[in-house]
Amino acid sequence: MTNILVVPASVDLGIGKRARVQANGSHIALFNVDGQVYAIDDSCPHNGASLLFGKLDGRWVQCPAHGLRFNLATGCLRGGGMNVRAYPVEIAEDCIRITLPTPVTRHQ
Repeated sequence: MTNILVVPASVDLGIGKRARVQANGSHIALFNVDGQVYAIDDSCPHNGASLLFGKLDGRWVQCPAHGLRFNLATGCLRGGGMNVRAYPVEIAEDCIRITLPTPVTRHQ
């Protein structure tokens, strides 16, 4: 199952801009690269540094703490190994929608 996070219209995500939103207790970094919007977890798996302010090189973001580079489309680390979660993004009716996994609930 999935759920949809609708990014508030107050979030300015024009071309070349970045933003952070929160969902299910986690921060998601949004990047608009040449009109394509990407959404990834805003926490480097190496040491938890925010990726939002990392250096962009095309569809790659470099962690500002230790230089690891992640693909914005896939979340994969350049060279393999650790990854961050990448979320599907849809833009419809001037609205950004991010598909999130549904949190697992456990019954006791």
